[in-house]
Amino acid sequence: MKALVLAGGSGTRLRPFSHSMPKQLIPLANKPILAYVLEDIARMGVTEVAMIVGRWASDIVGAIGDGARFGLRISYIEQDQPLGLAHCVRLAEPFLGADDFVMYLGDNVLPDGAADLAAEFRARRPAAHIVVQKVGDPHRFGIVEVAPNGAVERLVEKPAQPRSDLAVVGVYFFTAAIHRAVASIAPSDRGELEITDAIQWLLANGAAVEASRYEGYWRDIGHTEDVLACNGRLLGALRPDIAGEVDDASSVVGDVVVERGARVVRSRIEGPAIVGAHTLIEDSHVGPNTAIGRACTLSATDLAESIVQDGSSISSVRGLRSSVIGRSAAIKSIDHGSPYHRLAISDHVSVELAG
Repeated sequence: MKALVLAGGSGTRLRPFSHSMPKQLIPLANKPILAYVLEDIARMGVTEVAMIVGRWASDIVGAIGDGARFGLRISYIEQDQPLGLAHCVRLAEPFLGADDFVMYLGDNVLPDGAADLAAEFRARRPAAHIVVQKVGDPHRFGIVEVAPNGAVERLVEKPAQPRSDLAVVGVYFFTAAIHRAVASIAPSDRGELEITDAIQWLLANGAAVEASRYEGYWRDIGHTEDVLACNGRLLGALRPDIAGEVDDASSVVGDVVVERGARVVRSRIEGPAIVGAHTLIEDSHVGPNTAIGRACTLSATDLAESIVQDGSSISSVRGLRSSVIGRSAAIKSIDHGSPYHRLAISDHVSVELAG
């Protein structure tokens, strides 16, 4: 079995961050989203991967490389325009050939893994095996309608009036039968070749299509709140590891990782939290569910439930909560008493905060 990873989306819902980096490289617990995707694929026993990339191709290739550190061999395929998931399958057909494959959306995180589902697909080999989970807002997703006996009846992409609350998780398993289906469908009203239409074509033509409910944690990273929620979930799996320096005037409580070269001075850190290599934290309080990247500086700052990306500096900011700070951003408060909630600061921005 091979793998097809889709990492060409523009991430418009994650602006301002997606103006300066692909959403698939946004860090969660100090690792890019794509790293979790590739680690899960490796656990399936897959080694050959094609990754669809768009305008951020050079950034993604630079961050991921040839895949060797994941135990994978990765090839890259460029998609000039976002013309749909089924269009990605069409572009990758020369790579996929007659092999079965898993298609994994590069902005989906399943920390509990999908290896069991891969084994289930290998055992029965239906033309398509889709993964579903109940959601509270089905109009945002591809939706599966299932008969009382569990049979897949219909798939609808982002329905205005959903008839089911079973959303398609961003992991699909296919045999080569999907290529004929992709070649047989027309673009949707959105102007895209929809993978749901291709699977629907398989159903209409008598091919076996199966669905499994995914009981683990799943997040489709579409908005800032998704980033923060998933970051908190992943931090919750950390085990304490103090490889950096923590002085005697500091305290570290709970599951905290302080990477090598980081320094904690006259500060308190409450886990789950991670402090990246060569970061300095002084006279500060870092609360739970916080990931601080590499080579950052925090001085006289209080924050929690947040992500601070590599190279950023924060000074004299109190009550910073539920925020995402971009790479090499510089933030300073001139009103030390004001709390700041839900800040979204993009890369390389310098900001002075006032009450």
